[in-house]
Amino acid sequence: MLLFVNYRLNDEMENSLPLQFEPFPVSRDVLCGFPAVGTVLRVMADQGNEKLGLHLLKRGRWVKFVNMVFELHGGLWHGLLMPSTKLRYLPNDDPLVLQSQRSYEERLSSKWARMPLSSFPWCSHITETNYEDVPFVTLMNVLTDPEVTAKFRCVVRVIGVFPWKAEDFRSPTGTYRIRLTLEDPTARIHAFVYAEDGEEFFGGYSAVDVLTRKMSKLLGITGSDDGTEIAGIPRNPPWVQCCIKSYYLDKSDVWGSRNYRIFATKVVE
Repeated sequence: MLLFVNYRLNDEMENSLPLQFEPFPVSRDVLCGFPAVGTVLRVMADQGNEKLGLHLLKRGRWVKFVNMVFELHGGLWHGLLMPSTKLRYLPNDDPLVLQSQRSYEERLSSKWARMPLSSFPWCSHITETNYEDVPFVTLMNVLTDPEVTAKFRCVVRVIGVFPWKAEDFRSPTGTYRIRLTLEDPTARIHAFVYAEDGEEFFGGYSAVDVLTRKMSKLLGITGSDDGTEIAGIPRNPPWVQCCIKSYYLDKSDVWGSRNYRIFATKVVE
């Protein structure tokens, strides 16, 4: 995940930001084995890395990679193993392992520690929710929740929107219908702002210039008087809080048709 987003909003229709590095979504069984806080770094390996013995690795083993290159794909970091890469196994009592475990357990036990570290001491006040006393969870918590339909409160960044023009946020009949791309250090998801949830989100049926200004704040767009994106200027979306609810579209495939909507959230002027 990057602090700045070098991605044109008008590219979202033809070439939307990827939700994961892999060409296809990771299965739910695999996702449920990922940690709920922190970042899962994908590492690419090929036949040229056979000498590292990666096929012998077992889940739960602590290892240290030396001389690994990091690259970007759609704003997502991934590791690339090189001919000079070395792999070192670490014992469970290694000081680095103990410190990592201690930090992870402390974050899990804290009421507010599932907020992204870069959002401390608190997220932006651009948005507010109706569930101020509900602890935050991560997007990985959202993805791996055991219930198909559930409600969550998260701290995220809005890195993409479709449609990207404010005049297209509502249907010809006036219904809000927007898809936001949300990210935190653990995952990315698409979340819809729809109908009455959109009315609450934007504070009613505002004029196009007001909608543009509010969305520009969420997307981290700067440098334009009318709130439109300027080519070549990277965006820095703020960390904002929002409520997310999951739902399904097909009773015969509840997990496969699971989607997400933003609700009980308002963009503050």
